[in-house]
Amino acid sequence: MKRTIFAAIVGMGFAGTAMAADPAVGVWKTQPDDGAYAHVKMTPCGGAVCGTIQRTFNASGEYKSENIGKQLVIDMKPDGSGKYAGKVWRPSNNKIYIGKMTVAGNSLKLSGCVAGGLLCSKQDWQRVQ
Repeated sequence: MKRTIFAAIVGMGFAGTAMAADPAVGVWKTQPDDGAYAHVKMTPCGGAVCGTIQRTFNASGEYKSENIGKQLVIDMKPDGSGKYAGKVWRPSNNKIYIGKMTVAGNSLKLSGCVAGGLLCSKQDWQRVQ
């Protein structure tokens, strides 16, 4: 019984370490959408990665948007090769889309699609941290 508990604890530790090393984890700068952009903090959420709006900016500089603290990237599950699938929320129209994400170094490509992937909008994000 003690070995089973120890093995479970060790396994959880390795899972946490693996997720902490996920290339999507960090803070990312979005492309402008309707004249504003954000810093999105990507963190592990279960077996996926989720992104929450941390800071917002417009032409005047940083401002306190009502969207700060809201989840923009929802349950992006990694496939192990830098690609992810989940959902994306677009604040400008308050809609959730089927999302795909690819991470390569300090660059993140995010797309949100409707109609089974026929109509998509894409953004390129840059790592801040």
